Amino acid sequence: MVSPVTVVKSEGPKLVPFFKATCVYFVLWLPSSSPSWVSTLIKCLPIFCLWLFLLAHGLGFLLAHPSATRIFVGLVFSAVGDAFLIWQDQGYFVHGLLMFAVTHMFYASAFGMRPLALRTGLVMAVLSGLCYALLYPCLSGAFTYLVGVYVALIGFMGWRAMAGLRLAGADWRWTELAAGSGALLFIISDLTIALNKFCFPVPYSRALIMSTYYAAQMLVALSAVESREPVEHYRLRKAN
Repeated sequence: MVSPVTVVKSEGPKLVPFFKATCVYFVLWLPSSSPSWVSTLIKCLPIFCLWLFLLAHGLGFLLAHPSATRIFVGLVFSAVGDAFLIWQDQGYFVHGLLMFAVTHMFYASAFGMRPLALRTGLVMAVLSGLCYALLYPCLSGAFTYLVGVYVALIGFMGWRAMAGLRLAGADWRWTELAAGSGALLFIISDLTIALNKFCFPVPYSRALIMSTYYAAQMLVALSAVESREPVEHYRLRKAN
């Protein structure tokens, strides 16, 4: 088991650009009512820095670990989704929703299907159902179905992120804790978006949404560092 101190020393410096970019976003706090390419760049910059964080481990690392590659691709779709959501009032909300749906599929694929953890899956299914039940009276038209599919996808991603989580014992890994925590924060961020957009104004919604979102993406990116499946194991499993 790798100690938290070792993690901070090895991975902390690579995350400095991400923290700086996140600070820039919150300090500038450009008005969401006036979307521009500058505000799009400022919002996406922390995600770009997470691209660099993974690339800092070497292109060979990404090529050798399919799960890390999928998380990287998920971050790419996240940045595109962020750009669309900057312009959501101009009719691009659905485009952003679709980009993040693809993101969750890549993340779930990265987390894998082992262990299955059916109890965790049942808990996530119940929580997803409760979230959708909360939102359903506020939805209309195509959003009734689109939001339902999205809730199912992010719930599935959350299940796969938390399935391998062990908080004690020799098998404990900090990357699994990062994945599970990141998924939970992502769900909180997206639920806040949905409540604020479809149901009622959430106080300090933007600060809550973006702080949980950036933290979620950082934790998911961190979970790729101690990647679950080297390419040799992946190819062997596929062959079998």
